[in-house]
Amino acid sequence: MAEITESTVRKVLEAVIDPATAKSVVAQGMVGGIAVRGGHVAVTLDVDPARGTALEPLRQACEQAVRAMPGVLSATAVMTSERPAPSAAPASHAHDHAHGRAQGQGGLAAKTTGGGGRIDVPGVKHIIAVASGKGGVGKSTTAVNLALGLVANGVSTGLLDADIYGPSMPRMLDVKDKPESVDGKALKPIERYGLKTMSIGYIVNEDTPMIWRGPMVSSALEQMLRDVQWGELDVLVVDMPPGTGDAQLTLAQRVALSGAVIVSTPQDIALVDARKGLNMFRKVAVPVLGFVENMSFYLCPHCGERAEIFGHGGAREEAEKLGVPFLGEVPLHLDIRTTSDSGHPIVVAQPDSPYAQIYKNIAGRVWKQLSANQRGPRAAPRIVVR
Repeated sequence: MAEITESTVRKVLEAVIDPATAKSVVAQGMVGGIAVRGGHVAVTLDVDPARGTALEPLRQACEQAVRAMPGVLSATAVMTSERPAPSAAPASHAHDHAHGRAQGQGGLAAKTTGGGGRIDVPGVKHIIAVASGKGGVGKSTTAVNLALGLVANGVSTGLLDADIYGPSMPRMLDVKDKPESVDGKALKPIERYGLKTMSIGYIVNEDTPMIWRGPMVSSALEQMLRDVQWGELDVLVVDMPPGTGDAQLTLAQRVALSGAVIVSTPQDIALVDARKGLNMFRKVAVPVLGFVENMSFYLCPHCGERAEIFGHGGAREEAEKLGVPFLGEVPLHLDIRTTSDSGHPIVVAQPDSPYAQIYKNIAGRVWKQLSANQRGPRAAPRIVVR
């Protein structure tokens, strides 16, 4: 079988002709980037924004051409365009433009992704995001144990690792298998502990850096949502990357999220960032299901002595201040860390432990809120950037 490389993909794209110009997408310089990872191919097409809608059939033709290549498991093409900066900016936006120049933007255009339709995930009743304003607060540990806690409560659950640059699910769930495709279009999720899971880390080796631009990250997330055979699920838990960047906006704008869970540690600096994450979800009309205070206190595994290393109760106070539920506090305990590192999270490794029960209780509170929403998931918001 021929090796799939950037050059072989580009050669195939030379046969994709734009009817409006009778030239190939390669000859016109439209192919902005090609990424190949273990049989999965992503292509970006740089297009004239005025032709964005009209070029949708051409984008689909590129996808189909690449997908037909021997050895290709999946193919995604996304359109990007240069959005020209306005000739004159209102005085109220002067600071924003100055900030852009300070970051090296030069007041020039920003890359924007073409398309923009809603991402539907058939069979999934609720999609929830587990998010944090910053890294290092134990968000992924919370996400996987929350998902397993839902399973323990009898809720059919899936888990999507949306952290493209730092996927953690392969290690936390001890997954070494590669996902299979039945029809050459959709991937089968890998099941662990009664949980259907998918991660870019299942496809890319652990030590391979993901040097992808924003549109390719968004495209990969869309594909893991839309082109995975999730089946019938009550809840799909999405472990978000930290911060409020491309991945978060893609999910908030394009997916009908039923809610978000914000994870924070007790100290002030983490709560500031958690507040930013909460405000992002509120601005795009995603209900915040509540706060989880992780590493709430330290329990010595030998003597049981308690120490509040990062302070204590900050997330609870912040939740009360912001008018959102407080879902629970998780201690900093050696067993939670070691079970996660071993690929057997504490909810399944020590199901009768008090720490597993904490996650099950958090999961129960989340499911109670989702069940109370008889109308089902909300519609994906329409975001207008002014």
